Amino acid sequence: MLVALPARADWVGDAIDLMGTRVSVELWADDEARGRELVAEIMREYHRVDDAMSTYKPTSEISLVNARAADAPMVIGDELFRLVERSLELSVASGGAFDITYDSVGYLYDFRAHQRPTDSEIAAHLNAVDYRHVVLDRERHTIFFKTHGVRINLGGIAKGYVVERAAAMLRARGVEHALLNAGGDTRVIGDRRGQPWIVGIRHPRVADEVVTRLPLVDEAISTSGDYERFFEENGRRYHHIINPATGRPTEGILTVTVIGPDGTMTDGLDTAIFVLGVEKGLQLIEAYPEYETIIVDATGKVSYSKGLMAPN
Repeated sequence: MLVALPARADWVGDAIDLMGTRVSVELWADDEARGRELVAEIMREYHRVDDAMSTYKPTSEISLVNARAADAPMVIGDELFRLVERSLELSVASGGAFDITYDSVGYLYDFRAHQRPTDSEIAAHLNAVDYRHVVLDRERHTIFFKTHGVRINLGGIAKGYVVERAAAMLRARGVEHALLNAGGDTRVIGDRRGQPWIVGIRHPRVADEVVTRLPLVDEAISTSGDYERFFEENGRRYHHIINPATGRPTEGILTVTVIGPDGTMTDGLDTAIFVLGVEKGLQLIEAYPEYETIIVDATGKVSYSKGLMAPN
C-alpha cells in the first residue's frame, strides 16, 4: 500500500554568479518540490535577461544594437524598447545624470585589468555620450543612434529590472514571501513570515560594518557604491559609475541607496543621485514621493531624504 507523504513547507533558494555580480532567490514554499521548481524558473529568467542585455555577449540584443543602430533604425523587442524608453525618461528627469550612452566612453575602462582611457581617448569619445542621440520610434518599434560611436549599456537599471520582473513572476504564481537579489539590487515580496526583511547598507570603507539596517516589507532597495568595481592608481579610486558629462568616475559620493515600490526605478535613481551629488540628488528624489534615499558623501556624512529619519 502506497501512502502519500504530506508536502513539506520550507525556505528554498539558489544563487549563482551572473550579470557581473551574484544573483539569488529565496522563497517560502508550502510544497518544497514546487518551490524548487519556482527557484529554477527564476534562475532561468536571470539567464534570459543576461543573454539579452549583456554588452559582454556579442550576440545579445543590446550588442547588436550597439553594432548596427547608427547605420539605420533597427527593430527591437518589446522588453528592450521599454527599458530604453524608461531610461530616457529618467535621463530627462535627472538632467542627463542618468545616461545609458555613458558606455560610449565607459567601455574603455577595464576595472579587472586596472585599465582606464587616456585624456585624449576620453575627449575623442565624449561627444557620443548624450541620451539625445538615442531615437525611439514607437510606431515602428525601432531604435536609432544619430551618430556613430554611440553605445548604450543598461547596467545602471537592468539588475533592478530583473529582480522586479522575477518578483512579479513569483507573485503571479502565488508566492507571498521571497527575497530576490542581483548585486546591489534587492526586491522583497511580503515579509519574512511575521517579521520584516532586514537589509543592511554596507559601509563603503569599513569591512563588515553597515551604515544602517532597514526593515522592508514588499519593497525594493538598490545601492550603488564606489567599492563595487574599482581600482586605485596613485591614490585615486577609479570606479564604474561614470559621470556622463566628463567620461570619468563620479567624485564626491561613496554610496547611494534608494528604497521604493519598483526595483527598476530604485536602480536607475541610485545611479542618477550618485552622479548628481547630495544636494541635487535630494532634490531629484523629492519628485518621486514613493521613493527615499540615503547618501554617504566622500567625507563620510550620511544624508537622508525627508521621508526617512536619521538614526539617533
